[in-house]
Parts: sequence; C-alpha cells; structure tokens
Amino acid sequence: MRPSLTGIDDALADAGGVGAPRERAAQLRALLGRELEHGARELALPRSGYEHPVLVAVAATPGGLLAVAPIAPELRADPDAVDERAWLLAAATVGALVEAGGTGALSAGALDGHLALRVEAPGAQADAELAPLAFEEQVAPVDRLRARAVAVPAAVLDDAADLRAPIGPAHPLRVALEVARLGGRPADPAALAEHEDAVLAVLEAAGAGAGAVARPHDDPDPSRRVARRILQRLDGMGKWGGYHTEFSHLARGFAGNDRGLAEKVGEALLVSGLLAEKPSVGQRHVFLNPRRAGDIRQLIERGAVPCDLKLP
Repeated sequence: MRPSLTGIDDALADAGGVGAPRERAAQLRALLGRELEHGARELALPRSGYEHPVLVAVAATPGGLLAVAPIAPELRADPDAVDERAWLLAAATVGALVEAGGTGALSAGALDGHLALRVEAPGAQADAELAPLAFEEQVAPVDRLRARAVAVPAAVLDDAADLRAPIGPAHPLRVALEVARLGGRPADPAALAEHEDAVLAVLEAAGAGAGAVARPHDDPDPSRRVARRILQRLDGMGKWGGYHTEFSHLARGFAGNDRGLAEKVGEALLVSGLLAEKPSVGQRHVFLNPRRAGDIRQLIERGAVPCDLKLP
C-alpha cells in the first residue's frame, strides 16, 4: 500500500480513528483537504495515484454513509462535467457505500469544491470502517488509477452541503447505485453489461408515473431498438464528451442478425452526430456527443428519432 501524501492514516490512528474526539476534526479536515486537492491534480494526469494514492474519505453520519472524493460536484447535474477516470472513481465510491451498508436513496452535493456522495442507511447497518476494504475491490477494475478510501469521523465531513438527488432518471450515478444493489461493481463495464436488464427494469419502475424511462428492448422497430439500446448503455457507463469506448464494443450484448445491425446503426449514429469519434492508434473510439444530449435523451426515453439520423 503506497503512503498517502499527508500521512492522514497516522493522524487518524493517533486521534482514535472514526471515534476521534471532535476537537481533532479540524486537523483531520485540513489533511483531508490537501489529499483531495492532490487527488484532483492526479486525476488530470495520464496515470493517477502512482506515487501517492488518490484518496476518498467515508464517514457514517445520521443521514447515512457519506463519502467525499476529488471529483467535480457538477457531476450531479451533468455527467459530462468529469472525465472517464473521475467518473469511474465516483462509480467505485457508490459501490463501496452500498457494500458497506448503504441501502437507501443516493444524493450528491459538495464539500470544499469536491463531490460528496451519500447513500442513506440504517445506523445499525452502516459501517464506515468497512468502506475502505469494499472500495479496494470496487476500484480494482479501473485502469491507470491507484486509489483507496479512509474512514473518518463524521465531524470531518460536517460541511458537506446541497445534497440532492442526481438530475435525470437515467443519470449514471443512479445506474451505479442499482448495479451495486444487485451485487455488481459499477466501475466494471462487465458488471454493467451483466445487470443491464435488471437495472433498466428498476429505472423503468421508478419513472413509470411520468413515463420517464422506457425499455428500448420493447421497441418494435429493430433498427430503432438497437440504436436506443446502444445509446442507453453508453449513457449508463458515463460515455459523454471525451469519455470513449471502442466502436467494436457497440455490438456487445447483441446476437445473431442484431449484431450486424448494431454495427450499421453505430455508423449511422456517427454520421448523424449523436456519437462522435476520437482517433486512437489501431482502434476507433466513440462517445456520446454532449451537444446532442437533448436528442439522445429523447431517442433513449421516448424513441423519438431526430431528422438527421438515417437508420438502416
């Protein structure tokens, strides 16, 4: 285990861990602030946390398990506010909160300019000291990232504010929560694929009153059904802006004739501008175009095909 930048682990042990007296909170908060700033700088690099790890702090509070990570808090409203590695760090954090006893609703806010995430939990079931071990497993699939979590006294995270539900019925944070509830690791693309149908069913039920979430699987038009499934999966994985995936991965989860159709639909989505392409050595990488977010949402949720999308 690589040492933290500030030695916050030793300070926590000396103060009494999660049971540290409140008068030690200011010292621990100052150390955590430095760790979070370090983590934010590291996440902007090609490889993050290799000398000193990116740190996430977790505490058990009266409202549930609360975590703070060095990620832009704008993620709550806009999935395009963070890059791919930061998003996967957020997803791993959600997974750790659920594994450590968070069973209720998820909300997001801010602490000193960093993302705060809370999953509601009955006090007897939530255990912040389980979160570091859970986080280690949750973050393991993330490439080029060395990160770990520390359990801190609740007073250290007292100033977390503006905790509200993520905006949008299919926000990636909501998807991460449901994947974690199903026992999957939301930072692992294989887990997202494995639990896709179950997650969509949950989101559909949650949005049934307003018809906010539709099941692309039920669309009677084959090309439109495939297009909606591709876009919904990319949305659930946070593939907005420059946060890309291999073009060949678009056909994952499709079988038989639908697999070939998915490749043709992928090309049509690129031509229309709903997907954009990032050149990569030896591979084609694609991502959801944030400038077409409205059209993408309408196609995913309502089946409304924009006029410039010519499906095969």
